[in-house]
Amino acid sequence: MVENPEIGSVWKIEEGVSLILPCHNEAENIQAVIEEAKEVFGEIAQLYEIIIVDDGSSDLTPELVRNLIRTDPRLRLIQHQSNLGYGRALRTGFENAHFPWIFFTDGDGQFRIAELKKFIPYLEKSKMVVGYRASRADPVHRRIYGRIFSWLINFLFGLKIKDVNCAFKILAKEIIEGEKLISPGALINAELFILAKRKGIEPIQLAVSHFPRKAGSQSGGSPQVIVRAFWELLQLYFRMK
Repeated sequence: MVENPEIGSVWKIEEGVSLILPCHNEAENIQAVIEEAKEVFGEIAQLYEIIIVDDGSSDLTPELVRNLIRTDPRLRLIQHQSNLGYGRALRTGFENAHFPWIFFTDGDGQFRIAELKKFIPYLEKSKMVVGYRASRADPVHRRIYGRIFSWLINFLFGLKIKDVNCAFKILAKEIIEGEKLISPGALINAELFILAKRKGIEPIQLAVSHFPRKAGSQSGGSPQVIVRAFWELLQLYFRMK
């Protein structure tokens, strides 16, 4: 990473970066997210790709992405024929990423990709820079669940992460190369932090903005998803032990 000394310039990722956008039924959001990503990455990286992982959408998400791909070869679409889960979607993205840096966020427009610009200078200090939601724009039950989940992850695995599941992370691909990630759901975030710790990497944590959904519906806060996440957490804990 280098800094352009000109006034108003931004830091750049010279090595190349793969952006992974997992999505499920995001037809109303995905195009705006991709357009923002293209604008931002056009400023911060000469080499980049945007990998959209469609996790079994039943709406027009894949069709919209295919239309965008026709005019931009840096866009790639990978489809799951059925809904396999958030973690599996990210793992598919990781497995298909070409560049040394990986950034991922969600395809629902709840984060501003432009805030990645402030992360770049810190990549010289750590191989993993992650966001935490300064003010979480979610219903009360999701905020409570998120705090409990983060506390449990930190307690069980000896971590100090403010917002484990915040979908705004950039990391060196070498952290996950040769590793077998297993979580099908959101617990994959915890796996990434555990891997980083084992390799002596201390993540740098920065505040990011969080916005309500403009369209579509959330599934991450449903009782079934929450119960499954805690079950997967217990399985991961005993497996690590």
